[in-house]
Amino acid sequence: MTPDIGDISGAPVIIGAGVAGLMCALHLAPHPVVLVSSTRLGTEASSTLAQGGLAASLGADDSPDLHFADTVAAGDGLCDENMARRVVDATHRAIETLIRLGVAFDRTSDGTLRLGLEAVHSRRRIIHAAGDATGRELVRALITAARRTSSITILEGMEARRLIVENGAITGVLAVRSAGAMLFPTRRVVLATGGIGALFRDTTNPPGSFGHGLALAACAGAELADLEFIQFHPTALDIFHPTALDISRRPMPLVSEAVRGEGAVLIDECGRRFLSDTPGGELASRDVVARAVWHQLATGHRVYLDARQCLGPKFAKRFPAVARLCRDVGIDPAVEPIPVRPAAHYHMGGVAVDAAGRSSVLGLWACGEVACTGLHGANRLASNSLTEAVATSLWVAESVAAAPAGWQWPRLVATAPPRSDPSSIRHVVSNGLGVIRHGEALRETVETLLPIAAGYTAASDPALIALMIAVAALRRDESRGSHYRSDFPTRNAKARSSRLTLATAMKVAAALSLRSAERSAG
Repeated sequence: MTPDIGDISGAPVIIGAGVAGLMCALHLAPHPVVLVSSTRLGTEASSTLAQGGLAASLGADDSPDLHFADTVAAGDGLCDENMARRVVDATHRAIETLIRLGVAFDRTSDGTLRLGLEAVHSRRRIIHAAGDATGRELVRALITAARRTSSITILEGMEARRLIVENGAITGVLAVRSAGAMLFPTRRVVLATGGIGALFRDTTNPPGSFGHGLALAACAGAELADLEFIQFHPTALDIFHPTALDISRRPMPLVSEAVRGEGAVLIDECGRRFLSDTPGGELASRDVVARAVWHQLATGHRVYLDARQCLGPKFAKRFPAVARLCRDVGIDPAVEPIPVRPAAHYHMGGVAVDAAGRSSVLGLWACGEVACTGLHGANRLASNSLTEAVATSLWVAESVAAAPAGWQWPRLVATAPPRSDPSSIRHVVSNGLGVIRHGEALRETVETLLPIAAGYTAASDPALIALMIAVAALRRDESRGSHYRSDFPTRNAKARSSRLTLATAMKVAAALSLRSAERSAG
């Protein structure tokens, strides 16, 4: 069926409506912009689920220099220091913008912003809203602002399926809604589609976060960066635990790192605190804590987060959302330890972009988690993601507004690819690309995913991105940040960022499969 043509007069199209997409659209005002969301605004954005806050050096004992140092230390040698410096210097303005847009941040009795502590931060600098429901409050305020901004056209229930590229430049977006396919002629597209957690069995991300934007970019020929770096949050609520009532809930509820910032400790089923000898303890970097929790589970132990001593009856007041989630599965965190396990949480990799969010494809920008700006390096510092989305959305919007606004009739696409569904590959991805990786398992993962990625089924786009991640992980023969190889447990002396295109990944995967077939035949 030939798609209908959507006449948007060449306006830029933003794909995704979490904090990054909404902020970018608002910054573009009064320039016309089209905001495309596959669901009703606010219903399936990872931003909505964020319990942590925004990192900003607002305390009297803090400074952008200290925030910068903590960010670079967490990034384990791979941070783009120019980008890190630029982001931490922009945090004050970003917070002021959010307040102006109606975000109600938590404050102390004297009216100053309340500052929390999270792992690897050397100062209290985490700004929250509604206690532990920061993401929900941000998205609420931004949706309200977007709906009352006349220059923003919001298209809900519409899913982008392909970017149209001619002569190395964007010429349109092919999208699908209930009434059929639509083709939007435009030379400017911003990806703000979030992360990849839903490729995994255990994740804190919503079902739509399976690398959709990465697939759009990869199929358009864009270069992707640092795909192997996936952060596993160490304390997702373990809904498979026998005391939990709901064993099918996804995404997994997150037990915010701020709970550990208030003094909660990790224990096994015997009450033993197994991180007592680890530098930083429960507030060590997320990769360190996640591997420690994973090791306990792999050796047959249970893991719990114990807040009884540090918070006890004050838990529900300080962390109302976490308390409610725990009660929903029959746990009272005031008097019981909370069962936890690691879950895929945040992707440091993404579309390779410059300081203005521009990709390697002319007319394609990326913002938020789908982008790899270099800020996070090999391991994101807690609460830097919302900060990055808010800060970089302004620079992306400025770049988009300055780009040529003309348009041309894009080439017609015969059919839109099927709606993606990653459910059939989650076991493969979870087994091969989890907290601990090994070369042989990575090779098997690539070989399993290749025929699926090369097909034309609902699993093909998710498999394509998972395959690219596996290839990137296989090519990094070291352990650094969130990427841990049990066959290469040490860190190389020289840090290097990785770059990968779809064409290169498919060539590597095909060569691996051929060698495997030759060994089997021999």
